[in-house]
Amino acid sequence: MREKALLKNLKNTFILLLLISSCTIIAQKKDKKSKENKTEQAKDSTSNKKGKKYNDLLKDGTLKKGLFNIIQVKTDLYLEINDSLFQREFLVVNKISNVPMQVNEAGLNKGMNYENKIITFHKDLVAKKVWVKSSVPSVSSPKDDAITASVNNNFSESIIEVFDIETKNNDSTSIVIKVNKIFDGKQKSFNDVLSNIGFGGSVKSDLSYIEFAKAFPKNIVVKSQLTTSVSEGGGPALSVTIGVTSNIVLLDKVPMQPRFSDNRIGYFTEKHWYFNDQQHAMRERELITRWRLEPKTEDIEKYRKGELVEPKKPIVYYIDPSTPKQWRSYIIAGVHDWQVAFEKAGFKNAVIAKEPTEADTDFDIDDVRYSVITYVASQKSNAMGPAVVDPRSGEIIESDIIWWHNVMTSLQSWMRIQTGVIDPKARGNKFSDEHMGEAIRFVSSHEVGHTFGLKHNMGSSFAYDVESLRSKDFTAKMGGTAPSIMDYARYNYIAQPEDHVEAITPKIGEYDKYAIEWGYRWYGDEKEEHTALNGLITKHQDDPIYFYGEQQDEIVDPRSQSEDLGNDAMKASEYGLKNLKRVVSHILEWTYDKDESYYETGKLYIGTIGQWQLYNRHVLSNLGGIYLNTTVHGDNKASYVAVPAAIQKRAVAYLLKNSITIPEWLFFNPILDKTNPLKDSPLGPYEYTPYTLARELQYSTLYSMLSDDRLLRITENELFQRNEAKENVFTVTQLFKTLSQNIFAPTIQNKSLTIMERMTQKNYVDVLIVSTNKLFEKTDGKKIIEIQENLNIPHLCNQLDESRMGRNINQSSLKRVTEVTSDKKGELRQILQLLRTKKNIGNQETQNHYFDLIQRIERALNTTL
Repeated sequence: MREKALLKNLKNTFILLLLISSCTIIAQKKDKKSKENKTEQAKDSTSNKKGKKYNDLLKDGTLKKGLFNIIQVKTDLYLEINDSLFQREFLVVNKISNVPMQVNEAGLNKGMNYENKIITFHKDLVAKKVWVKSSVPSVSSPKDDAITASVNNNFSESIIEVFDIETKNNDSTSIVIKVNKIFDGKQKSFNDVLSNIGFGGSVKSDLSYIEFAKAFPKNIVVKSQLTTSVSEGGGPALSVTIGVTSNIVLLDKVPMQPRFSDNRIGYFTEKHWYFNDQQHAMRERELITRWRLEPKTEDIEKYRKGELVEPKKPIVYYIDPSTPKQWRSYIIAGVHDWQVAFEKAGFKNAVIAKEPTEADTDFDIDDVRYSVITYVASQKSNAMGPAVVDPRSGEIIESDIIWWHNVMTSLQSWMRIQTGVIDPKARGNKFSDEHMGEAIRFVSSHEVGHTFGLKHNMGSSFAYDVESLRSKDFTAKMGGTAPSIMDYARYNYIAQPEDHVEAITPKIGEYDKYAIEWGYRWYGDEKEEHTALNGLITKHQDDPIYFYGEQQDEIVDPRSQSEDLGNDAMKASEYGLKNLKRVVSHILEWTYDKDESYYETGKLYIGTIGQWQLYNRHVLSNLGGIYLNTTVHGDNKASYVAVPAAIQKRAVAYLLKNSITIPEWLFFNPILDKTNPLKDSPLGPYEYTPYTLARELQYSTLYSMLSDDRLLRITENELFQRNEAKENVFTVTQLFKTLSQNIFAPTIQNKSLTIMERMTQKNYVDVLIVSTNKLFEKTDGKKIIEIQENLNIPHLCNQLDESRMGRNINQSSLKRVTEVTSDKKGELRQILQLLRTKKNIGNQETQNHYFDLIQRIERALNTTL
């Protein structure tokens, strides 16, 4: 036992000696390594003190001081990042600077912002690298809550790029990285232009380069020319070079105090998730997008007392120097028209528009320090007003209104067709600069409204009674065609020549002032803000002038439509048709231009047909319509209200009279002796023959009238109104009975059918067959006729992302097992029975027609009964 104990002690002693020896060796190695590190650090320090590498960069290149110092050595670009900027948040903003013709024709133009992202820089001295991380800053939690650790782990940053540290500055307070790869197209981490514009593929680095870079106190600007190859239809590859500008912008350490959205007022929003320890579930809220407008510290008391004060920093828009001189004052006036709205929010001189001067030595359209109304040379007829937003708070940092040159063609079309009969200035092939300028002013105001964060308010025009729009006094008092310029309320097509109405142009209205006050009035704290904003909405919630109606992908609520006027679509459209008849009778006169072709005549002609179809669609939306009210607890409002049965019956009557019965004055008139309706296409003017166009548009109306979703809404309304009086409920059965009795009236009366009557019956039957087959994913080899909704009637802002287009209401799942199938097949069966009894009546063309329809229906129903 003693021997074992002794051996054990010796063994332990030996192990101890080994450990001591090892520790000594390790310590010696560490001491040696420490001395070596100190020597290296001393060398490195000496090197930086001498500044060989850093000073060599400065000696060989050019230095531009700013947020990041930019050092350019020949074609190499370096950024010098100060230690204070590491882990600060930056916003990368990428824009189009120039495009070749092929890209221009595709609708991509200068000034468009195509990609933004939040990034942070992280210095790693061990690896001698700088890591770049990106995040989506849409999640928040209180700093000291336990859940915050989980939030940080579950919503962490992602590494998107890495740079080698090339050198340090002379006092080691900043490091230098080479950044060519992120700006010349080799890497997509900071700028993935091709994917974002839908081209795909990769940049040809040997045909791409960095043009120049500029540095400013809070941002840097880098411009590049990036080339790729595009091949279409198996043809030869086409080289395409796109100029891009990348801004890297330093964001404030403390974001702007966010303002939470309310669905009863229309602002663009940024979604945000909130976590805290006291919750039973995460809360999702939306932050409205808005500029940071605040009173100066010395003016806060004046502001609280209701005095108008100037903001710390006004909203300034610059006019693109490329803008033709005759339009600049009108665009500026359209911006300044918003002053009155911001005064409601307590600010004077809050919005400024101006042309850049010699004092703006650094002015650059693509620099995010400047909000610019960019004028684009393009065949496109449009305008739009997007904004660059800090996603942490919803703060608008900069806005770019894109103004396409050909927007004037849209304005001229609207004015000629909608107001030509009441305004002699709106009749010729070319307007005076003054008349066109006022139209430009209207569009300027509309687009600038978007850059304040305002969404379209498609329900605004419903506030005015139709008859009021015929009143000279009322329109003069209200100053426009709707309470909001953010509606798609166009010119006053309701007023008749004998009304002598003069105020016929959309203008900033009461809703706009109210919306700006709600979004921009400054409050000292969040509790005060919440109380005041709720009170403002409650104060106005029962007044239709302040109603907000969301833009809808499919029109469910007929109050919120594009390009309609007044609170009664049938009455408004009847007045519109009266004026449209007058326009058609003057088309040859208004478009006369000696020795010129009939191109302008054909264009104006198809525009009138488009306006007719627009009226049809305004009326059609009432059929199966539901008033969608945005409600809150305590307001005693119904969220869903079926359009009254009487209105739906009037809508059907209007369509039978003015749409399903093709108006001869519109489709068969003396204009056709000179030209067909003309629509521009990439291959030149495209002609529509009147019979073909009438047939397609009639089919489109019928197909929309009998769409599955519409019939399902009618059925659901019937279900929920089952306890109401029969006359107050509109049903699918009533709709089919009304349509068939009208469409087949000549057949019931044993008459021979005209070409147009046969056309209508064929369209009706085909719509029933095709839409029924579609329920079972069969179309019998047929393609449903699709025709552009409004022909040549143009739209604005059609590239603007509304972020949420209407309410998502599921009324159409499992349609094949709904009443729709039975209703449509039942209607086909009723028609079949009628045709079998009348198949030998009428002239030869009529009998041939009946034989054709009978065969079609029998095949569709798979029956010979």
